[in-house]
Amino acid sequence: MNGNVTMQHQNGIATITFYHPQSNSMPGVLLRQLADVITDAGNNDAIKVIVLQSSGDKSFCAGASFDELISIENLEQGKYFFSGFASVINAMRKAPKFIIARIQGKAVGGGVGIAAAADYTVATIAAQVKLSELAVGIGPFVVGPAVERKLGTAAFSQLAINATAWQSAEWAHQHGLYSHIYNDAAAMDEAIASLTQTLAASNPEAMMMLKQVFWQGTQHWDQLLLERAQMSGTLVLSNFTRNAIQAFKKGVR
Repeated sequence: MNGNVTMQHQNGIATITFYHPQSNSMPGVLLRQLADVITDAGNNDAIKVIVLQSSGDKSFCAGASFDELISIENLEQGKYFFSGFASVINAMRKAPKFIIARIQGKAVGGGVGIAAAADYTVATIAAQVKLSELAVGIGPFVVGPAVERKLGTAAFSQLAINATAWQSAEWAHQHGLYSHIYNDAAAMDEAIASLTQTLAASNPEAMMMLKQVFWQGTQHWDQLLLERAQMSGTLVLSNFTRNAIQAFKKGVR
């Protein structure tokens, strides 16, 4: 099972759902499918607002696929793999529609980046966050700009440096990653339904212009995130990182 990305839309609201059997971890092919679906939804005039979510109830996204990560053999493969998360973040950034992220469970690494790249993110109290990249010898280089933009440098540094520690949903809410947190998924979904119905009836041109204001100053991210992908792609080839990934995989997954 290699996972999938699906999209449904009704009454101006598109719901994009991604799934992978390994805690919604993201192999490169799935990341590029997700980026393409987000881009298509953004270009569809019948769609007014986008909800981005994952399947299941325990993990929103476990980040990069470790199986694919340890199979990287050269810099070109490494850069290509890490540019997958870059493509998703840039697709979210450039889509001319608001993206509402639904975070029902834990978010790790790239999953935190996706939550941060959404225009409005809601979560349950189970939605802990962790940037684990340094613990496996890399660093949150690709997702870093999105996370730092949303949380600020101090909170981003805390997540990046304390790479083995989970931070609570309350912490993420206090630092601006989550707009609201809810006791359970039912309450969260009710709030999302209300918000998206309101947005679907709002002026699409005004929302598009407002999103451009929100993302002002990020036009260089197409190049920046590719440069960051090369940094990660270089580090993943080291013996230190390969050994760290193997140890981390055995202990966590």
